[in-house]
Amino acid sequence: MTETGMWPGQVWQLVRGEIPIGEIHVTDADFPWLTGRFVARDGFQHVRHLFEEELTLMDREGELDIETWESIYQQITDTLALVKADGTPVAEFLLHIKDGDAWFRWSDEPFDGVNA
Repeated sequence: MTETGMWPGQVWQLVRGEIPIGEIHVTDADFPWLTGRFVARDGFQHVRHLFEEELTLMDREGELDIETWESIYQQITDTLALVKADGTPVAEFLLHIKDGDAWFRWSDEPFDGVNA
C-alpha cells in the first residue's frame, strides 16, 4: 500500500486552541492534496467567514489580490491548527472549506513563508 492509500478513511481535526471546531473525513488523496467531507462543530461559526472570504478571493475573475489573500489566510493559520488522524499537529497547512467539502495540503515542515 502506498502512503497516499492510507489517508482515505482518516479523520483529521481543525482545532482552535485545544478545542476541536471541525472534522475532515478524508475521502480521497491526490498527493499533495487530500479531500473530504467537512463536519463543523461548535466554534467553527467564529471562523467560517475567513474561509468564505478566502475562497471568494480565489474564485474572483482576474488577478488574485495576493496581499489580501495572504492577510486572510494568515488569520486562519494564526487562529487554527490542523491535526492529523494520529493526533499530531502539522507545521503548515493550506485548507479550503466550502459547504460540507474540504480540500487541503500540509507539511510537517514550515513552508518557508509561502502559504499558497
